[in-house]
Amino acid sequence: MKLTSQIRPYDNQWPERYLAARAGIAQGFGSELIDIHHVGSTGVPGLAAKPEIDVLVVVQAHRETAARHAHMQALGYVRGSDLSPGHHFYRRDVDGIRTHKVHVCAQGHPQIAWMLRFRDLLRSDDDLRQRYQALKLELEATNRDGIGEYLAGKAPFIEAAMRGQVPSQGGV
Repeated sequence: MKLTSQIRPYDNQWPERYLAARAGIAQGFGSELIDIHHVGSTGVPGLAAKPEIDVLVVVQAHRETAARHAHMQALGYVRGSDLSPGHHFYRRDVDGIRTHKVHVCAQGHPQIAWMLRFRDLLRSDDDLRQRYQALKLELEATNRDGIGEYLAGKAPFIEAAMRGQVPSQGGV
């Protein structure tokens, strides 16, 4: 089973693709919207990634969800299962290939700080970024069971990095 897309070298067009997505998404959230962030690996300059733009939308609360859903659907997004209580998820595929993932979290949801902090750690630490990239490429090369296996393989590294406990060299 393959991943949703293949890891590619960093593409300088990813920030532009994020800004284009952000503009359309923002229109559908009205007064609920607090902020929108480029997260995930495509939000980290220099990091190889699956070319899927990760967007984090922070809202005051999950109100007007029917209108939000209709707006996102009009932009080509499909509502996925909630990733946790209060963490809504949308995905956009073009010709069967994942292009965007949108995480919508209510203000104060722990996933907001988690996503932003990990992104910022990777942006500020070249060594950590390179080790994370190497892990992702290894997991892609050895993957047999799809995205769940890939995400589970990254989780220990991410958790250790967030605790400041990733060894300076080698694995987790």
